Amino acid sequence: MEYETTSTMSPLWMIIWLAVVIFIIASVWKVFTKAGKPGWAVLIPFYNAYVFLQIAGKPGWWLILFFIPFVNFIIGIIVSIALAEKFGKGVGFAMGLVFLGFIFYPILGFGSAQYQAAKAS
Repeated sequence: MEYETTSTMSPLWMIIWLAVVIFIIASVWKVFTKAGKPGWAVLIPFYNAYVFLQIAGKPGWWLILFFIPFVNFIIGIIVSIALAEKFGKGVGFAMGLVFLGFIFYPILGFGSAQYQAAKAS
């Protein structure tokens, strides 16, 4: 018995997928602009991670840590916590950014949260 396998998506699913991707890009673009960074940076690989680090208040050299397996996951969590704090959100919201980013980035971008650039420690 032979099974046919195709790797094509139906046009409807492709349109839905594209709409979701565009919405997430727009959400992160809004987060970048709220933080005073260029929104177009979300479209540039590696540079967008560098901008995320700047927004979160972390050193740029941490970008290298994203290339180390397992370490990248830990650094991603740390950066998400710092990003959430910069917008006045807590650790729970940061975990939402890590695990359900497609829900939490739109909340952060289009919601009422304001970026707090210089937080006194």
